[in-house]
Parts: sequence; C-alpha cells; structure tokens
Amino acid sequence: MTAPGVLAEVVRGDLVESVHRGHLVVLAPDGGTVLEVGDADAVTWPRSSLKPLQAVAMLRSGLAVDDEGLALACASHSGTDAHLAVVRRVLAGAGLDEGALRNTPDLPLDADAAWAWRAAGHAPSSVTQNCSGKHAAMLATCVAAGWDTATYLDPEHPLQRAVRATVGELTGVPVAHVTVDGCGAPLLSTTVRGLARGLGRVARAAARPGAAPDDALARVGRAMAAHPDLVGGPGRDVTAVMRAVPGLVAKDGAEGVYAAGLPDGSAVAFKVEDGSGRPRPAVLVAALAVALRAAGSPVPDALAAAGATPVLGHGRPAGAVRTAFGGGTASAGSGAPEAVDR
Repeated sequence: MTAPGVLAEVVRGDLVESVHRGHLVVLAPDGGTVLEVGDADAVTWPRSSLKPLQAVAMLRSGLAVDDEGLALACASHSGTDAHLAVVRRVLAGAGLDEGALRNTPDLPLDADAAWAWRAAGHAPSSVTQNCSGKHAAMLATCVAAGWDTATYLDPEHPLQRAVRATVGELTGVPVAHVTVDGCGAPLLSTTVRGLARGLGRVARAAARPGAAPDDALARVGRAMAAHPDLVGGPGRDVTAVMRAVPGLVAKDGAEGVYAAGLPDGSAVAFKVEDGSGRPRPAVLVAALAVALRAAGSPVPDALAAAGATPVLGHGRPAGAVRTAFGGGTASAGSGAPEAVDR
C-alpha cells in the first residue's frame, strides 16, 4: 500500500503546527482518477459515510418511508426536535416505538439539544443517538420484509446480508472485513475509491430525469439533497456543502472519513489517517473544487465558506487549515467546529 499523503496542514502564526495525512481520491464521471493522494485503494472502515448505501439496500428490501424518513436513514443527525420527530414517525409507521431501537444510547450531538434533553431530566437514549434514523429504518425494513426485529444487528440477519451484498455491488469492492460500528450495527470495510464510486452512483442516479420512482439509488440521492438539514443539522458542514451545491450528496463519517457525489457522477472520498475530524471540512471542499473544475463547473462561494475551520488564539483567528492539494486554504472563521460523528 502506498503511504498516506499530506491532506492538510494546520498553520498557527507563521509556523505549521500539525500535519494531517491520509488517502484521498477524486473520480471523474466515467470513474477515471482526477486526483489521488496516498492510496485510493487503501482498505478502511467507512463508518457513517456508508449510510447512503445501507439505505439503498433497505429500500430494495421493502423499506417504505417518505423522503424525510429516508434522509434521516442516511444521517448522523444532530438530535434536534425535528430529527427526533422523524425517527419516531418512522418507528410508528412500522408499528414500533423507541423500545425497539438497539443502537447505543447517547446524548444529541447538537450542544443546545443535548442541554435541553438533560434539562428535561432525560438520560442518554437510543432515540437521541445520531444513528437512530438508520436504526429506525432498519427496523421498518425488517417489519416490511417479515424479518425478526430483535436480532436485526446480527451480521447474519437477512437485512445485514442484503446490506453487505449491496455495498459490494455499489462500491465495486467485495466486503473483506466486518466489525461493529459505534452505534452497534455491523460495519463493513471498503476502499476509499470504492466509497467514492458508491456515492457517485447515488448522486448520478438522483440527477437522471428518467429514473423510475422505485429506483433506490435515485430515491436516496434525492432525499438527501432535498433535506440536508436532516442529514446533518445546525452548524454542520455536511449540511452546508449540500446546500451550497445543488444535487450534491455528501456524508461525513467518524475517524476522519468523508464521501460525496456530484450529479454528473463525479465523486470524492478520503480518510484522514490519524482519525481527526478537524481537517475534514477543508479537505472536502478542496476536493469538491477539484471535481467541479475538472467538469468545467464554477465553484460556488458558499462551498468555500463551508470549509472554514476555526484556528483560534485567545478566541480570535490565529491561523488556518491549509489543504495540500487543489490550492485550497480554509481560513480561521467564526463557524462552529464540526461535531464528532460517531
């Protein structure tokens, strides 16, 4: 495997304070490589960036939800009241309640939502954990397919076997490793290139005018693009980038992972080797800019703003997160740091 390359540097004052290395790829619509840093074929855990492909498998297995429920199935949501309302609606539609959820209890990612939840006397809960939308959709899929709901997290459950097959198909990479994700669901390995390929297919299907109403890839992509606030939440860069670029399908993941697909099928994905989330917004925006320029498309000003990552000294801008490719620099700004995606 090729050694990881430099993705970004954190500059404070006139010195480079830290360096983030990793693996990154930008794919053209035909799957060709526009840019590669490190080794795009490095096998990694895609974490929550895999959720859109898991949602495709659920739709193919009978999941019946509206676009809001589908967007939340793809989300690492912030746990606001709006997010929780959709989770509960998906469960109720399947004749279930919060007690059926088997994901790890946690507080909302959003600081204000977490404070309000605690102030109301609540403990960490499965419904407020950021993956509850995916788990609610998994349960609803099991009900629709007539599968057992109590064991839906078992890697050999029919649902999880369907997910594994779909991930292998859409990424073009056989699933070689299986473990447990932070939320308790099975986590499947893929490569950085495979992850990009999968998100590119979702975004391209969503942009296809003749896509059938039951086209699972198109439905997932359209739901995410139409509801970026549900995929992330207030102050989240995943929400900001999808608002900035029409038709963009993007998904953040824990331990420094990100993937995104553009309507023409171009795609990007990367893994920060040290697992840090700090450089993710800047690296994503720089990679998307490379993809857009390669396609002859303008880079929206709002996209550049979404990559701003605070580097502060005494509460004031003191540096920048500078990407090592594409000529990108995300300067210190007033935006909030990205919440950790579990």
